[in-house]
Amino acid sequence: MDIIFLGGLEAETVIGIYDWERTIRQKIFIDLEMAYDIKKAAATDDIAYTLDYKTVSDRVVSFVENSEFLLVETLIEKIAELLLNEFEIPWVKITLNKKGAISKARDVGIIIERGQK
Repeated sequence: MDIIFLGGLEAETVIGIYDWERTIRQKIFIDLEMAYDIKKAAATDDIAYTLDYKTVSDRVVSFVENSEFLLVETLIEKIAELLLNEFEIPWVKITLNKKGAISKARDVGIIIERGQK
């Protein structure tokens, strides 16, 4: 399996369950690993046959910055659905990091893997 990855995408969004969190935008960080067959792109040297990671990153950042959820669990599931549906990839692994959510931890977040049903 070939994997195209993006690391450290940054986006600001309204996320959280506390009243104060609903009034501010918080920075989150997203890492993506996406299964995609790159053989035809490699053979032809043509971007039309691969997953355009610029388009993927722009779409994910735009979605996150225009969303408002209470839970990071909901946000990460919605990102997975978006990627699987809009980019027709068979599998995705997403790490969502809400740095600073816990004062004694550097990193806090969720990692999920989802595939086509």
